[in-house]
Amino acid sequence: MKSMRAAVVESFGADLNVTDRRVPTPERGQALVKLIASGVCHTDLHAAQGDWPVRPTPPFVPGHEGVGIVEEIGEGVEDLEVGDMVGNAWLWSACGTCQHCRTGWETLCESQVNGGYSTDGSFGEYMIVDAAYAPRIPEGSDPHEIAPVLCAGVTVYKGLKMTGVRPGQWVVISGVGGLGHIAVQYAVAMGMRVIAVDVADDKLALAERHGAELTYNAMGRDPAQEIQEAVGGTHGVLVTAVHPSAFGQAIGMTRRGGTIVFNGLPPGDFPAPIFEIVLKGLTIRGSIVGTRQDMVEALDFYARGTIRPTFTRRRLDDVNAVLDEMEHGKIEGRVVIDYTEEA
Repeated sequence: MKSMRAAVVESFGADLNVTDRRVPTPERGQALVKLIASGVCHTDLHAAQGDWPVRPTPPFVPGHEGVGIVEEIGEGVEDLEVGDMVGNAWLWSACGTCQHCRTGWETLCESQVNGGYSTDGSFGEYMIVDAAYAPRIPEGSDPHEIAPVLCAGVTVYKGLKMTGVRPGQWVVISGVGGLGHIAVQYAVAMGMRVIAVDVADDKLALAERHGAELTYNAMGRDPAQEIQEAVGGTHGVLVTAVHPSAFGQAIGMTRRGGTIVFNGLPPGDFPAPIFEIVLKGLTIRGSIVGTRQDMVEALDFYARGTIRPTFTRRRLDDVNAVLDEMEHGKIEGRVVIDYTEEA
């Protein structure tokens, strides 16, 4: 029996157990992928802690930013070959037949399967992908650099589209972490004028390096008034932060008729000033990851060199330290697990 090393959530709130597991066998419509790299997403931390109302079922392997080489294909797979480079994604699969899937909103499918959550993901040396949903990695890509695009990238790209902000208009990126630093780059590439908001000066400096024109530190104050004074409020706000206060602050940052899109998923609720929302004619939307077409578009930005995730490489054995650093806001950009360095 062929075995692999994987990081397994065996109980919520406990350290992941890096242990040996059987290499899975692809079923019909699936492919077995040998991992090269996997990004570490904040969702992986939520999954391991069981933070959300719909919990995954331990034991499971997190991870949905994996990139690797197809090693074996199951029956019925006709558009993948052994040796192709593919990834996995949060949208691991969907039913394909419901109203949401039929109308281009497969991310809302109630029967969807989520990578590293309701099926094992990429925190291991091998993973299974659904061949119909696995992202095709553009030729010439750095597998470590492109890994964060498979969740962080496509998520903020879709979120920015949902703001409706046009080229030349202002957008706020609230939270410059794993998602936010890529959101700044997508927004610049899409012709938007970018304001970055965070509570850490080093992350704001990262946003400036990626093209943000204005930055504001929200530690101990609400930057909304400064943004209103500087540009008259923004046309859109994309909230990638995971602190509840960022969601309330977004309302004050917008100009009349603006759109606020939520990507981050903090625990609990946020205060919604109804009078201000109505008076300003604001639109508030939730946006979760992206469809397969969004993924193709998001990967194309990378392939054309317009976005470049900031990342550091770590080993699978470091996964618990990485999650702890993530929980305490100590990561710049994204951490990527490097399987080429594994023993």
